[in-house]
Amino acid sequence: MTKIKKIQLPLIFFIILSALCIFCSFCISDVRKMIRAENYVQELTEEQKVQLKQELDEKFPVRTEINLSELPYNLAKPDFIIHAGSAILIDTVTGSILYEKNADEPIPPASLTKIVEMYVLFQAVENHEVSLDDVVPLPPQCWSENLPSDASRMYLGKNQRVTLKELMLGLAIASGNDASIAAAYYVCGNMEDFVKRMNDAVASLGLKHTHFVESSGYSERNVTTAREFATFARMYINKYPQSLEQFHSKNQLVYPQEKNLPPEKKPQVQSLAIKQSNTNKLLGKIAGCDGLKTGYIDESGYNIAVTAKRNGNRFLSVTMRGPGHSTAEGNSYRVADNLTLFNYAFSSFADYHPKQGIHDFAIGVADSKQKFIKLIPAFSEVFTVPFITGSSPEESVSAIHTEVTMPHCLLGNIKKGTECGKISYKIGSTTLLTIPLVADRDVESANIIGRLYGKLIYSLIELDFSIRSRTETNS
Repeated sequence: MTKIKKIQLPLIFFIILSALCIFCSFCISDVRKMIRAENYVQELTEEQKVQLKQELDEKFPVRTEINLSELPYNLAKPDFIIHAGSAILIDTVTGSILYEKNADEPIPPASLTKIVEMYVLFQAVENHEVSLDDVVPLPPQCWSENLPSDASRMYLGKNQRVTLKELMLGLAIASGNDASIAAAYYVCGNMEDFVKRMNDAVASLGLKHTHFVESSGYSERNVTTAREFATFARMYINKYPQSLEQFHSKNQLVYPQEKNLPPEKKPQVQSLAIKQSNTNKLLGKIAGCDGLKTGYIDESGYNIAVTAKRNGNRFLSVTMRGPGHSTAEGNSYRVADNLTLFNYAFSSFADYHPKQGIHDFAIGVADSKQKFIKLIPAFSEVFTVPFITGSSPEESVSAIHTEVTMPHCLLGNIKKGTECGKISYKIGSTTLLTIPLVADRDVESANIIGRLYGKLIYSLIELDFSIRSRTETNS
């Protein structure tokens, strides 16, 4: 009996030792998997991607492409004079505000209103309600001869044949109130229903201080602010970028041409055709300028929305209540103000665009069923970079490096959108922006045995790396 016990003890010891070795090998394997999580994490399904977007949009309102925001870093206020009573300058890609002056003052937009009308027209085309090639009937309300003497016009007349595209050229170039009325009546049959569409459009963007009573901007009861109109104009050109090339950048409108006239008028076409230059005098004066729109009534002063693009960077300004006792004087102030604003923008800022997916980080969740998730930036990494190093704003962008702080491993129930780290964007030691890194999916805890085992794996990883967080620098 004693002999049997002597034989069994080494066997039991060997079995235990073997089991421990197997267990340790499993532990080592799982530790390695946790450390090399990028090799094991699964991509989200389309349904998971939709759910993640909804969660992050709710948790991080800055993700929306509508709202304007302050720069994420402190910058000295520029030292220049803007003559307009109200002004704002923004980066159209990031929505960052680069300059503002009395930007929340309620002011009639005047013919800036026509940009909102063009947005509604683009919507109608997009919804297949109308086509740009449609020939538009011209009701008497839109005939040039029936407009007030001080109204801008493209010179529509009885029995003319004109397409919706030509009317939009008349809106963008000549700021024609007659074109505005004709287009509104064509889409909705009356002005009231068309204006409701305009008001619904701005309301959907959360613009609480913008309201219209008619489509052309002639009424002083139309109202907006520089900030809200810049918000709208940014959305307009981001959603319908073709509007710039097709309409707003055109230098001249010649109307009516022979094709537009009824038969009895065609012999007189040379004497009837009127050439009108674009009311936006910044075209050709600011490099890269391709829009957008002017406006003037006595109650508003000289308004203008301007946009220009260079080296992939697009900026937009809105100046309102511009001074001037004549159109020539008002234009001279509009040109001076916007030359100042765009010289400042292009000489001081450029946009940072990371490579797609470069800042998505796989990470292990030791005590969970799923085991692996990704940590992703909570909102867009594209941001406006100031010119603080190198010889140009673009060189400042190239000097950006990122500093990532995150755990080596995670524990516990994790909900998508939970902040688990951060990523900082720096030039040298100067931090320009910090974005939370959040879980890209829900993670359920394992059963009690799995949780205990997971905590052991977590402890081994902690022991192996000595510290819980790490810092990575990526250029």
